Amino acid sequence: MDTAAATAADGSTGHPPRAATGAGPATAATDGVPAGPLRRIAQRLRAPRLDPYWTAAFLFLAYATLSLCRFRSMGTASWDLGIFEQAVRGYAHLSAPVVDLKGPGTNILGDHFSPVLILLAPFYRLLPSPVTLLTAQAALFALSALPVTRAAARYLGRARGLAVGLAYGLSWGVQKAVDFDFHEIAFALPLLAFALEAVLRGRWTAAVCWAAPLVLVKEDLGVTAAAVGALVLIRTRRATPAAIALVAFGITATAVTLGLVIPAFNGSGSYDYWSKLGGEGDAPTIAVDTAVRTTLWILLPTTGLLALRSPLLLVALPTVGWRFLSHDPHYWGIDWHYNAVLMPVVFLALVDALARARFSARPWLRAYALHLPSAALAAALALTTTLPLARLTEPVTYRKPPAVTAAERLLERIPDGATVEADIRPLSRLTGRTRVLWTGDTDGISPDYIAVQLHDNRSPQQALADAARRHPEAKYAPLGGVADLVVFRRTAAR
Repeated sequence: MDTAAATAADGSTGHPPRAATGAGPATAATDGVPAGPLRRIAQRLRAPRLDPYWTAAFLFLAYATLSLCRFRSMGTASWDLGIFEQAVRGYAHLSAPVVDLKGPGTNILGDHFSPVLILLAPFYRLLPSPVTLLTAQAALFALSALPVTRAAARYLGRARGLAVGLAYGLSWGVQKAVDFDFHEIAFALPLLAFALEAVLRGRWTAAVCWAAPLVLVKEDLGVTAAAVGALVLIRTRRATPAAIALVAFGITATAVTLGLVIPAFNGSGSYDYWSKLGGEGDAPTIAVDTAVRTTLWILLPTTGLLALRSPLLLVALPTVGWRFLSHDPHYWGIDWHYNAVLMPVVFLALVDALARARFSARPWLRAYALHLPSAALAAALALTTTLPLARLTEPVTYRKPPAVTAAERLLERIPDGATVEADIRPLSRLTGRTRVLWTGDTDGISPDYIAVQLHDNRSPQQALADAARRHPEAKYAPLGGVADLVVFRRTAAR
């Protein structure tokens, strides 16, 4: 950025200038509405200050509909929804967050440190269902759009602010996370969004207060919280005590969590995921083209690369860093939920960069900044045609297949409190009322029931033979089968 432009944009506080909202007189937005109470209500509802709330409400409806329709059709993508339901179920009953899907008696705090899940316990106690978790995640994702849209409108104007807010809500990173069951990172999105909005507004204490709880969401996010503190120091250009405390707190919390807390709850006395960062010499490492491709996906369709001009992008480095350093290829790409926490960062970095680019001495940059919000929204809409939210336009999304109804009736024959060995598809209908173990990871326990999906054209007889090999001390007989789902019941011990 040009020095003169930076000076004009920064002022004395280091945050970008505020744009005019572009809103005219209140009556201009209510032409055609009769005078009286209805006119006043219409004026209030159309007020620019409500735009972020309407945006968040629209996104919540879209996210929740997609999640609930997928759940209704038993389209669960992985075991994660079952894992988190078992953890929240433990908290809801004032007991340890034991997740038997990770191994009988496993305390989830020994796997990932996410005590923030306690906040869902009261809601789950009232409505004990995976739907509670999915709805909460939709609400948290939608909530994160509020500060993004509000900040964009504040510094770019109403129309461009709405464009950026919608582009964020429809971004590929958020959509893929919505479609991949439930994850604790849902809490990170609003915390990051509110923290970075506070940074843009120069509210340093608020930024620190929003970022600090990240250490309770997941063990790696303590470093991200520290990065927010470092960002505040960069923006203030002075030793702000709250920011220095946040840097120290974030790094210390991560170190203590990884070195002491998680090992204390882990049966092996260690942190299981160190192996994914410190593999052997022949462990896979990310290729340059893969890293470049993922980085371009994060920055190009979302911000047109303009976010590179904002220091806010520094907050994304911890997450990108551990993913690219990992030896697990699942972390390298653009699938699943791993990119969701980056979306608030890159879009608020875009807001920061756009507000500054308006003062650039380069005409091409000013023109680029002028049209980029609409271009980002257009890119998000175009990509949505191939992303999960596109399914909301398909009638089949809202239909419940008859095979699902039959499968639910079959699973209802398993009594409450029974011990069940299951794989992905039956999990979502069992974890709320039975003790569910993962197929092949029962640690010697012979379950009362076995519910499996028949993959690769396996027959029920082959599935029964596999069950007999896993549990030679027990005998099982078919309880029933529907389409590709079969349930066996233990009849006796051998």
